[in-house]
Amino acid sequence: MAVPKVNENLLGELESMGFPLARATRALHYSGNISIEDAVNWIVDHENDADIDQMPLETIDIGIDSDETFHMTEEMERKAQLLWDRARIKKEEEEKRLEREKEKVRIRSGKELIEAKRIAEENERKRNLALRQLEKEEEKRAREKIRWKLEQDKLERRSKLAMAPKNLAATKTSTTDEQEKQSSFPVKSFTKAELMRECLRSLKRNYMNDDARVRRAFQALLIYVGNVARNPNEEKYRKIRMNNPLFQERVGSLKGGVEFLELCGFERTTEGGEFLYLPRDKVKIAVLNSAGSELKSAITNPFFGLLSRKEDGSMNIHFM
Repeated sequence: MAVPKVNENLLGELESMGFPLARATRALHYSGNISIEDAVNWIVDHENDADIDQMPLETIDIGIDSDETFHMTEEMERKAQLLWDRARIKKEEEEKRLEREKEKVRIRSGKELIEAKRIAEENERKRNLALRQLEKEEEKRAREKIRWKLEQDKLERRSKLAMAPKNLAATKTSTTDEQEKQSSFPVKSFTKAELMRECLRSLKRNYMNDDARVRRAFQALLIYVGNVARNPNEEKYRKIRMNNPLFQERVGSLKGGVEFLELCGFERTTEGGEFLYLPRDKVKIAVLNSAGSELKSAITNPFFGLLSRKEDGSMNIHFM
């Protein structure tokens, strides 16, 4: 099938009036291809047809070479104006409808954004609660370890008193015996690794508002410990000048940094200046490896050492 052939003059007239090509062709084809008036009347009668703007598919040859000049009458102009007014109103209504749809989308997007923000805030609140819970649990474990250490010290003192002369042992008061009987905490000796871990936790708590500084301190300690573990015979790795600016910035100026190295075996010496020195015969690779493991855990664990401070500051732990 082909597009029907219509009078080109009439088709040009309709197009000059503003009608689309398909609609003008369809109107001429179905109105008999006779006159502009008949075509406009057909458009008025069929403007609501679903296929009004579809090109007709038939073959017809009616007066395609006619040179007849057609003139628009007032009635034709009135109907054409009526069609354009309807088209304008319809277009305005469609624009209003689209604007309403856009407003609905905007409102819906705003609600979705508000909901997303609420969910994010709720997730943040839950995360903070979980973090505080972890801090409380870690604080509780730290308190228990301190109590265990106190109990161990108490048992050691009792053992020494038991070995002393009887008259010296008799000086113990009944109050002390009663307190010891009431003690219900398990006795647990602190390993070197646990003391190192507590030292690192104390360091992080003391500088909990400066994570970058704490991380640099942990990394510097890992370098010092790693150098000795890999080169135990090299004295330059076992001797640290305490007034070295880099050492002071990274470790020496932080409370707990020097203490951690002392737990690794380093000793303070004042020969030719103040140094931290680890004698060759006191190098223990197992202790250094344990220290390296604790430092790596402190560096990689984001919750390491995040303990809640009490108002009286009683959770500060010092290592000698």
